[in-house]
Amino acid sequence: MGHADTLLALGGAFLAAAVLTRLGGRIGLPTIPLFMLAGILLGPHTPGPVLVEDPHTFDMLSALGLVLLLFYLGLEFHLDDLRRGHRRLLSAGGIYLLLNVGAGLGFGFALGWPAREALVLAGVLGISSSAIVTKTLIELSRISRPETRLILGVTVVEDIFLALYLAALQPVISGAQGVEETVLQAAKAFGFLLVLAAAARFGTRLIGRLIAVRDNELLVISFLGAAVLTAGVSELLGVVDAIGAFMVGLILAGTPSGPRIRRLVHPLRDAFAAIFFFAFGLAIDPGDLASVAVPVAAAVALTVVMNVAAGVLVARLYRYGTGAAAAIATTLLARGEFALILAAMAAGADLDGRLAPFIAGYVLVLAVLGPIAAGRSHWLARGLRTITALRPGQRSPGPTAASPHPGPEQAPPDTDARTPAGTRSGT
Repeated sequence: MGHADTLLALGGAFLAAAVLTRLGGRIGLPTIPLFMLAGILLGPHTPGPVLVEDPHTFDMLSALGLVLLLFYLGLEFHLDDLRRGHRRLLSAGGIYLLLNVGAGLGFGFALGWPAREALVLAGVLGISSSAIVTKTLIELSRISRPETRLILGVTVVEDIFLALYLAALQPVISGAQGVEETVLQAAKAFGFLLVLAAAARFGTRLIGRLIAVRDNELLVISFLGAAVLTAGVSELLGVVDAIGAFMVGLILAGTPSGPRIRRLVHPLRDAFAAIFFFAFGLAIDPGDLASVAVPVAAAVALTVVMNVAAGVLVARLYRYGTGAAAAIATTLLARGEFALILAAMAAGADLDGRLAPFIAGYVLVLAVLGPIAAGRSHWLARGLRTITALRPGQRSPGPTAASPHPGPEQAPPDTDARTPAGTRSGT
């Protein structure tokens, strides 16, 4: 693709996403599925005008969009949440992983697929999309809500699990690596994450001095360089690149420059996130989805049930009400970028040919359904309240999630769930 063609495609992608977003905003649709729809309609797999012939044209810009989304998540995540209440946070993440990953593994075997394909499906069905979750929270102005800290915490637990899961899955599905090499790769990944965690815990003062500059242009260059470089090193060491970007955001959030960085990264995050979801749409061929429509529908239904069950259990763990439980369940429903990573691994390992279109259809449905359901979580809260009311001996639950912020009875009474005075809204 020539230089002029690339520029035309990039400009067209931005404008198409903008037009569809404005139209969708008039009827209350979130931007994420609209960005994806633009990619599908203007890609090579649908009739009509083709803006981008090669779905890989925007690979680098798409990767940058994912890095910036997770970098922003790190900026918004409180380091206190990793030090305080970590047992409950691990329990909450464990509940989500146990129900969803377990359901995905069982679903793979129920389809009659071999163990390698079932292990891939376990990750596809089991891990939420950090990018879509983050974007959804931003769009719904929920960053400052108490249950949002728990939602982000669950995604962090899932991301850490993903790093271990990918390291273990690669030799299983490919058979190309021995046990010793697998252990070595896992050790390198663990060591790198420990270094970043130590920097976040003990090195913020020094890093704050290094990045303290008055000029905004120099600050943007500095934090972009740190996020992208660390993401690249993460990829080399077998850790998902987005986790490295998240850790850099977590480190910089504790520096005096943190508030300025959050303000400056906003336009970059929004622009490149649009390309990320547009490029995701480009890779989807609607013609391949018909053959897997039934298992996709079953998998979506199973994921909805497991997420609602996990949301209720996690909310009870934190003593949240039905409104927060519904918000947790619906916000974590979306699947996206990590499922695509697994699809690419499966394609490279020559697994069942139905796996790729299944993952594409499943991710597309939940990437659309997730943000829509999150925006209407009060419907689920109403249903949960009704079910609770039908159970004998139960007290009346608190207010619904329809209010902008949960009532006081939805916040847990101990210090783990208090919203600190320095909570950042980021919107």
